Amino acid sequence: MSGVREDATELGDARRRVEDLVCNLPGAGPDERSFEQPWELRAFAMAVAAYHEGNYAWSEFQLSLVESIRRWEAENGTEPWSYYEHWLTALETVLAANGTLSGPVLDERAHAVLSTPRNANHHHAHREPVAVDPAVSSSR
Repeated sequence: MSGVREDATELGDARRRVEDLVCNLPGAGPDERSFEQPWELRAFAMAVAAYHEGNYAWSEFQLSLVESIRRWEAENGTEPWSYYEHWLTALETVLAANGTLSGPVLDERAHAVLSTPRNANHHHAHREPVAVDPAVSSSR
């Protein structure tokens, strides 16, 4: 026995961190759903990964999230409520503020994705990058 876990990889560690966070969210029980759409889970995982890569301090993200929600409230909620829309806005804001993400590059990538034909299968959920199984995670 070497003392090193067989699944001890950078990707495996990142998945475990996200699983731990997701499994501890309110509504993460076996009969509950924390995420309504696959993109919400991806947005959550991207924010956690970017934080762990040192792209921003968690307090920066929290303040940005609060500001996004405050702006929505100030506009009397003209757009439908979506916690993860605000989550994504907060992530984009902190990554743009520190230079990790630039508006023109983001626009270019968004254009590339949106111009990809529907049969390219980019409109279907792909959950492979983050697999969450509360029953497995809680037994670790």
